[in-house]
Amino acid sequence: MKIGLFFGSFNPIHMGHLMIANLMAETTDLKKVWFVVSPQNPFKPSKGLLHEFDRYDMVRAAIYDNYNLEVSDVEFHLPKPSYTIHTLVHLREKFPDKEFKVIIGEDNLASFTKWKNHERILEDYGLYVYRRPNVQLSELKTHPNVTFVEAPLLDISATFIRSCIRNKHSVRYLVPDVVEETIRAKGFYKD
Repeated sequence: MKIGLFFGSFNPIHMGHLMIANLMAETTDLKKVWFVVSPQNPFKPSKGLLHEFDRYDMVRAAIYDNYNLEVSDVEFHLPKPSYTIHTLVHLREKFPDKEFKVIIGEDNLASFTKWKNHERILEDYGLYVYRRPNVQLSELKTHPNVTFVEAPLLDISATFIRSCIRNKHSVRYLVPDVVEETIRAKGFYKD
C-alpha cells in the first residue's frame, strides 16, 4: 500500500492542508495520506509553537470523518529536531508492507537540497509535489522520483491565521469549525 506522508507543524492545521491532503488521496495512486505532526522542524524556530499533543489533537479532530486521512505521532517518539530521513527509515522498518512517499509544496522543493540526506529521500522514497505561488523553479523539477500533482494554488498560511487570532479577527473558513472551536476554547495563539 502506497502512503503519502504530509509532514508539518500544523500550527494550526488549516483548510489548505486539508485540501491538499484530500486531493493527494483522491487523485493519485496514494491509498492514504498521513499527517505527520512534527514536534520541531529543524528549519523553523519553536517559539510560538503549540505543544505537539495540542496540534495532534486538532489534526485528528479536523480529519475524523475522512477514511483516506490519518494523523501520526511517530516523530514524538524520535530524537529532536525531526529529520524526515530518520522518520522515513523508522516507518519503513515498522511497516515493511507499505511504500512511503513524501508530500511537499513546490516552495520546499526549491530548498530540498538543504534537507538532511535529501538524495536518499529522493532515491528511496520519492516526492509528490503540489504547486505553490511565487516560487523559484528547482533543478529537481525533472527528477524521475519527483511527481507533480495538479492542485489549486493556495496561499493560506498558519502564520497568517495566528496573526488573525492575535488581532481578534475571524478565522472562519480558514480552519475547520472544530479547530476554530478548540482554538477559542483553549485560548491558543492569543499572545
